[in-house]
Amino acid sequence: MDLEGIVNFRDFGGMPGADGRSVRRDVLFRSGHLASATEADVRRLEELDFSLFVDLRRPPERVRDPARRPEAPRAKLIEHQGPTENAVAPHLAFLSEPGATPERVTEQMIVGYRYYPFDPHYVAVYRDYFPRLASLDGPVLINCHAGKDRTGFLCALTLHVLGVPRDYIFDDYLATNRHNRADDRLTEMAAQFEANHGHRPSDALLLRMMSVDEVYLEAAFDAIAETHGDTNSYLSEVVGLGPKLRDRIRARLLE
Repeated sequence: MDLEGIVNFRDFGGMPGADGRSVRRDVLFRSGHLASATEADVRRLEELDFSLFVDLRRPPERVRDPARRPEAPRAKLIEHQGPTENAVAPHLAFLSEPGATPERVTEQMIVGYRYYPFDPHYVAVYRDYFPRLASLDGPVLINCHAGKDRTGFLCALTLHVLGVPRDYIFDDYLATNRHNRADDRLTEMAAQFEANHGHRPSDALLLRMMSVDEVYLEAAFDAIAETHGDTNSYLSEVVGLGPKLRDRIRARLLE
């Protein structure tokens, strides 16, 4: 869906899943933040009649850019609950250094992705999200700021639970690089970067920040494998998602 003020909005269903079934369309959606939604965007989102919103942004991000969600009386909301003191995510704090480079972005993004599976505030979101995913009867929208990193990891976990092959999971993740409107948004992002970090970045640095790379998502899954052996064990031991809950989610979202 080509929305005016919301970037990277898309349905991430339609892929092959477990037992020869496919992930349902028009149920699983992902996007960047909704603060820039136009009135037309809000009306189009209202038509989808969401039953769950998952906002992975930290509290200061939500204060800085309040979401413009559509009217959805039945919808539940899950939000990241802390910490509240810093507006810049820890793995992006280095960007305030004038010497930041695209290579340094890659290094720090890998650090951030290795932490996503274990950050207690994100884990709390995951533990709330998956049981709701098994029982709610309408579409779900997952977002963070750009809809690429935190959103990308949770969407990857969701697709894994549905039995989607790893290649398809990575294809959906990398689709951000086609949907983020990076070239069109360089001027806007440069001004936002300068406001947040105090200096003007190079285009190369901005483009690297606005993109995803398979090594990022691999880093998250590698960290899971190092600590829990495999993703299913991680989901069971950390997220509380065992076989019974997985089967309920598959019953709802596969066809």
